[in-house]
Formats: sequence, structure tokens, C-alpha cells
Amino acid sequence: MNPNHARSALQQYQQIGKKVAVEEASPHRLIQMLMEGALEKIAAAKGYMERGAIQEKGAHITWAVSIIDGLRVSLDKSVGGEIAQNLEDLYLYMMRRLTEANLKNDPACLDEVAALLGQIKSAWDAIEPEAARLAQSGAQPSAATEG
Repeated sequence: MNPNHARSALQQYQQIGKKVAVEEASPHRLIQMLMEGALEKIAAAKGYMERGAIQEKGAHITWAVSIIDGLRVSLDKSVGGEIAQNLEDLYLYMMRRLTEANLKNDPACLDEVAALLGQIKSAWDAIEPEAARLAQSGAQPSAATEG
């Protein structure tokens, strides 16, 4: 993973008032934070959508798209190969569905993206113990596509 790409995407996330010590976070944790941020933005967008707050809904969907794009650009295809390519395709799909949710005011699109991203996050969270162990030894996770 290119930490500069992840940090760039995190600038969007930091604007919502979260005080996070990004400089001290591991690359693995940065990816977790991006996923958490996108899921929070999607949930907020759904709430705004339900209340008819169009401007706020659009802003939160835009933030979610930006965060997911940050995840996409942080993929290292030289390490992740086909898995990284599949993740990129999935991230691009999620970005299209979020745009569709915004244009059509469709909460089902938001739910779909949240479910997909939630599955990816669950898998990413599951590798945390290995990532932490390898970070201490200075090695990189062999299955890592993003971190």
C-alpha cells in the first residue's frame, strides 16, 4: 500500500471532526479507518435521505465516494495481483452505486454498498493479528492487497 494515497484520502475523513493520530497509525489501521469512515458516511447519507435533507445527503455520499476512491488508489496490484484488481473493480462498482443512490434517492443502493464494504472490512479486520505480528517483525503480509 502506498501510505501517501491513504493519507490523502484520510484528509476527507478528518474534516468531520475526528481527531486521529494518522501519523502514528499503521498502514493496516489507515485502511480500517477509511472503511469505517465510508460506512459512517453511507449511514449518515441514508438518514439524511430519509429526512429529505438533499444537500446533506449529497455531501455525505460524495465523502463516501471520495473515501472509497482512496481505498481504490491505495491498492498495490504488484503485490495483490488478481485480488487487487477484483477489489478495484468492486470499489468502482460501489462508487457508481453511490452515485446512483444520490441521483435516484435510492436507499437500497446505499444498503448494497454498505453490505459490500462491510464484508470487505470484516475480511480486512480478520487479518489484523497477522498484520500486527508481521509489522513487529518488519515483514509484509503475503496476502495483503492494500496494506
